[in-house]
Amino acid sequence: MTTEDSAVHLRRSMVGRMRIKPAVDRFNAWFASFQSSPWWRRRFTVITYTGRRSGRTFSTPVAYQRAGNTVTIGVRMADAKNWWRNFLNGGPITLQLDGVPRTGHAASTRDDRGRAWVTVRLDN
Repeated sequence: MTTEDSAVHLRRSMVGRMRIKPAVDRFNAWFASFQSSPWWRRRFTVITYTGRRSGRTFSTPVAYQRAGNTVTIGVRMADAKNWWRNFLNGGPITLQLDGVPRTGHAASTRDDRGRAWVTVRLDN
């Protein structure tokens, strides 16, 4: 691939992301509007974290499982998502659990089959 081909590919990729981002933002806002439902709160949460490169704060809804002070977030279609990569070296995270913001330390893992998950150890 030539440098020119790489530049064209990068521009197309960026244009595609710019078209998708507003739709993703609308979906996330719609999905997060269900937070008041007890059913929703037992299965989903909103995580807030700081981007590893941009330094910006992001919030996104995710499905989770909790066991005591450990929360596990499965990442479906990991290759198509970037948010979980913010925790490859570990990092701070905030989750809404039982209507209360809880802080913790998150670390992401990926296995040989390409599956990814984020494990959060909640602060006391």
